[in-house]
Amino acid sequence: MNRRFRQVFTALREHSCVSYAKIATIGGFCNVDLIIVKATAPDDLPLSDKYVHQLLKIFSISPSCYRSFSLSFARRFGKTRSWRVALKCLLLLHRLLRSLPEDSPIRSELLWNRSNGLISLYPCRFQDASSSNPESYTTFIRSYAHLLDEALGCFMLDDQVFSNEDLEMPESLPEKMKEMGRMLEILPQLQSLIDRVMDCRPTANAARSILIQSAMKYIIRDSFIYYSIFRRDVVLVLDNLFQMPYRSCIAAFRIYKKAALQANQLWEFYDWCRLMGFCGCYEYPFVDRIPQIQIQALETFINGMWQLTESSSPTTSPSSPFMDSRSSSTEDDRDKQVVVVSTLKEKFERSYFPEKFDKDEEREPLILLDDSENDSWEDLFEASVNLSCVQRNNLLLYNKGFNYSNESEKDEWKIQVYNPNASNPFYQPSSMPICYAQYASSDPKYPWGL
Repeated sequence: MNRRFRQVFTALREHSCVSYAKIATIGGFCNVDLIIVKATAPDDLPLSDKYVHQLLKIFSISPSCYRSFSLSFARRFGKTRSWRVALKCLLLLHRLLRSLPEDSPIRSELLWNRSNGLISLYPCRFQDASSSNPESYTTFIRSYAHLLDEALGCFMLDDQVFSNEDLEMPESLPEKMKEMGRMLEILPQLQSLIDRVMDCRPTANAARSILIQSAMKYIIRDSFIYYSIFRRDVVLVLDNLFQMPYRSCIAAFRIYKKAALQANQLWEFYDWCRLMGFCGCYEYPFVDRIPQIQIQALETFINGMWQLTESSSPTTSPSSPFMDSRSSSTEDDRDKQVVVVSTLKEKFERSYFPEKFDKDEEREPLILLDDSENDSWEDLFEASVNLSCVQRNNLLLYNKGFNYSNESEKDEWKIQVYNPNASNPFYQPSSMPICYAQYASSDPKYPWGL
């Protein structure tokens, strides 16, 4: 009874807010708060594009409306107990973040409200009270809010991170290592965003809702961008792995090891999304599934690199197993480190990527012919099949197979051939070689032939 009463009360309150916003709009009064209320009506209709366009138009005319939108969004999302209203609030915010440029003030306003406690996307305190099965809807709303919360923080890192263009690596080693350090900070955040996307997988009644299915299309398409950027950057890190310090190698190995596990989970998640029909099959990127042998190879290389640093730098304490390239005491130690690391790199690539070296190396033939001899291939062939030159004391033909003539060597290997005439009492064994078998029929000494 109490649950039914909460459902009716929530529905009446949300419908009254929307009705008030429509009346105020007809009377000529329209602001950001009323647009948000109308856009987040508690019905099963998808979010209309016209409300997104209206807000974008207002932001282009009056940039001061960003704070008004941030406060209105925090008020609407924080007070609602309807999963439809909360989902449309998050979907409206998601679409605005995708439509506005990276340096838009809306992100700074939302982060300011989050730091002051006016809005809480994570941890999200939303609790559904408008449905008979609120658990599945509440879980999805909280997962979606957590994804947007992390996306806000990750967008503020660097605008170049989310560009689809190929990055140009600097030529100098210090600048390249600086770029690698920046990537090692961004890649774990991209992995966290991919994890948040997979957490948004709806269950039970939530998976059959049209509103949630429309929201999943935007979530999945964002995951395509996250994974494509992650795959691009992790390849660059692996290409420069052998030039980085040991501490950076350890960080890169942890990222790569987690990527191997995450790729399997993402593969299963995308298969489920294809079955649900959320996006077109042509939109899904190819997921690189990392084999375990590559993880073991990298681990072996890093262990060898640690043994190198331990032997070349006696000043390094055992309690601090990480060594930077600047901690090398002498020029000889640095030269030794470069030589051994290059040797480990070559050994690693030859062991696990042999196709790179097979192209350049010429393979020797299995049979080498001596050019000094002028024998033709017909002579060689006749010599190989001509058994007339085989001496009798080396190989004899018996009625039960081949055997060496030296009977003292009983442990030698014997080839047993089945003879169908072994049980024939009229069969006369012959000790004549096969090469004279053609004369057996005409010789009266052998009336039965062979």
